[in-house]
Amino acid sequence: MKNSIKIYIAILVLLMVAAVVFEVSRPKPIDWSPTFNETQTIPYALKVLHTELQQAFDDVEDIEVSPYEFLSGTLSYTDTVYSKGPDFVYIDSRFELDDTSVSELLKYVEAGNTAFISSLYFGSTLVDTLGFKTDYSATYDKDGVLKFANPTLKQDSASVKQGTAGMYFSDLDSLKTTVLGYQDFNETQINYVSIQFGKGNFLLHSYPYAFTNYYLLKDRNMEYASGVFSYLPSDNLYYKAKDRRMKVLGNSPLRFINSQAPLQWAWFTALLTLLVFMLFNAKRKQRIIRVIPPVPNTTVDFVKTISNLYYETGEHSNLVEKKITYFLEGIRNRYHIDTTQLNEKFVGNLAAKTGKKKSLIEHIVKLINSLQNRTTYSEQDLLELNRAIEQFYTDNTDKNKET
Repeated sequence: MKNSIKIYIAILVLLMVAAVVFEVSRPKPIDWSPTFNETQTIPYALKVLHTELQQAFDDVEDIEVSPYEFLSGTLSYTDTVYSKGPDFVYIDSRFELDDTSVSELLKYVEAGNTAFISSLYFGSTLVDTLGFKTDYSATYDKDGVLKFANPTLKQDSASVKQGTAGMYFSDLDSLKTTVLGYQDFNETQINYVSIQFGKGNFLLHSYPYAFTNYYLLKDRNMEYASGVFSYLPSDNLYYKAKDRRMKVLGNSPLRFINSQAPLQWAWFTALLTLLVFMLFNAKRKQRIIRVIPPVPNTTVDFVKTISNLYYETGEHSNLVEKKITYFLEGIRNRYHIDTTQLNEKFVGNLAAKTGKKKSLIEHIVKLINSLQNRTTYSEQDLLELNRAIEQFYTDNTDKNKET
């Protein structure tokens, strides 16, 4: 028995060691996931851009909470309207702020500030409020170019690799929109605009991949990014950052489990539980003793069901008749008294045999005679009859009561 336990433990340890060695020694492939995380160095992250922005602008403050929490926190207790402040920057594949944060950002821009958003999808709230539409570009069969509408920035274009798909602005309000840039694949399409909102402006860019590490380190694409951000009027930025706790997890099968502390603890707990199970399962097991539940008292349940049924349907007449019938039948069976005539003689005989108070028996007889002369009964009649009968049976003066 002890030898088998040692074998199980040895096999488990060897498997765990082999898994760790395999995971550490194998070459890690390039992660092409579009994370748009400013702390990562993978191709489609934003570490290069984030570093360059900190050098190009006087101050870059990262927003690691919701924009609503951050922006509303910049207001004093007496202020209700935002003043002139840093520009807001958001770069991601999807503009996925909650509605409260979007509303707060609209208030911030409306007060005279600027927000730069580069995304493939801008969300229905922003689209409806600013009055524009986007459309999906099909996959192209040649390399593309991102360029500016301003002729002085013509040399600051960026090249986009073949087969890239993206979004473009298909419908704009010309009264409040200024076109700042285009993307040119098989056809020229608008991809960078400035939309006036209140006293401020939204700078919307539909190709966020242009700001990733992969593109900024190619050719002269850094000049294109510099041209895009040159439209920001302020020297200070609010940069909407990703969660700082997020780590580069590679393609490990356990990458998601390792990214979440509760899941990581659950994984180690599961391994420990497996080890304990193997240790105790090696011992002989006793046959399980079958538990036989006691037979339930269905009579009480039946009575409860019937009584609830009568109560819910409001059948007072039926209950009154049955109460009287069962009461008189009990008198006949127990005390052997004729119940066909409920008169003074009946009252006297019943009082003599039971030792009950004569006044109580007279009250019950009077009540029964009154109810038998009627065809309809109320809930109050039923309750009065029930209380009288219960008082008859619970009266301690009953000499014939069994002990």
